[in-house]
Amino acid sequence: MTDLHEHPRRHLRPGAVVASVAIFLVAVTAGVAAGARSADPGITGTEILLGGTVPLSGEAAAFGSVGPGAKAYFDYVNARGGVNGRKIRYVFYDDAYNPAQTVQLTRRLVEQDRVFAIFNSVGTANNLAIREYLNAQKVPQLLVGDGSEALGGAPLRYPWTLGFLQSYRGEGAVYGRDLVARRPKARLAVLFENTELGKEMTQGLSRAVAGKGPRIVATESYEYTSADVSGQVARLKASGADTLLLFATPKFMIQALVAATKLGWKPQTYIASLSIEPTIMDIARANAPALTNGARSVAFVKNPRDPIWAKDPAVKLYRTIMKRFNPSGKPSDVYNWYGMTVAWTMVDILKRAGRSPTRASVLKAARSIDTRANLFLLPGIRLKTGPRDSFPLATVYLYRYVNRTGQWVRASGLLPAR
Repeated sequence: MTDLHEHPRRHLRPGAVVASVAIFLVAVTAGVAAGARSADPGITGTEILLGGTVPLSGEAAAFGSVGPGAKAYFDYVNARGGVNGRKIRYVFYDDAYNPAQTVQLTRRLVEQDRVFAIFNSVGTANNLAIREYLNAQKVPQLLVGDGSEALGGAPLRYPWTLGFLQSYRGEGAVYGRDLVARRPKARLAVLFENTELGKEMTQGLSRAVAGKGPRIVATESYEYTSADVSGQVARLKASGADTLLLFATPKFMIQALVAATKLGWKPQTYIASLSIEPTIMDIARANAPALTNGARSVAFVKNPRDPIWAKDPAVKLYRTIMKRFNPSGKPSDVYNWYGMTVAWTMVDILKRAGRSPTRASVLKAARSIDTRANLFLLPGIRLKTGPRDSFPLATVYLYRYVNRTGQWVRASGLLPAR
């Protein structure tokens, strides 16, 4: 291009002019094509490659549906043209909820598959195990299934990491404030997973009730690799507690309710939101009906099994997507719904990252979320992030379980989830 400007046309032979113009056009075309591609791995002019790990097997296999649910939503978006002309390809591997496997498979995604970003990986210990590596590589670790302060509490040190769930401390605090208001003389027993998930929910609960009436009289932890929690439940019952808080994954939540039932213990129960999926509650209700009826938890997504949402546009869309893009999945499995909820948010981020997104522009978009438009969330739920805020869920609702209908019923207005 410089030569064409420096040399007047009269100094070039006609053939040379044609050749020079041809060379110029080839160079421009090549430049445009290069500009259409990001310098970052995992993105071309036609595709964005995302990757993650989910437990398709193992102790937390119930969570595995979040992968196929998210993929189904991306396939739906792709069928409608993708995001700014690019199709989203989402690759997820089964880590069996084992952090060691999460590390190995995440390295495979980054170094061999060369993904643009890690998305939707599940588990507190799992995401903590890969956070250092991904931040060192400047690979976005986005909308992962975790709400721990350990993961999201150092945004300036780990700017590339963003959760999706509400703060675990915030969830524990919601239960604590509810107990202060409703049962100020309650004696509390807590069963918690011995990871940041359980420990931080317990911390949030403890801070919320401190000096305000309800007292924590016993706590028991379990390892996520444990076989059974019956012994812990027996010790909690012996404390004389009248309220049982289960900061546990589905398998151990059900085990605890069954153990309490066998012991003839009938405390008021609070169940961590990650374990209240309707099909899981069906099992819990069948085995421990006295403990599920009136149980309390927090919620932020609509339940496609609940008749009150039967005519909701989001539920109709969800069923259409499941039928076309995830036909082997169960529409009644709300973890599929959760996967779509997170995928909707990822699409929103990619749209706002620009027509030629980079990892840096995607990170900027992820850290400037502020919307109530996610149709899969309960009405009024706000997603909001910032440079110092890694927990998108700003608000939640408290819900109460009703055995007769097998449904969770709203028991509060919007509550802060921080």
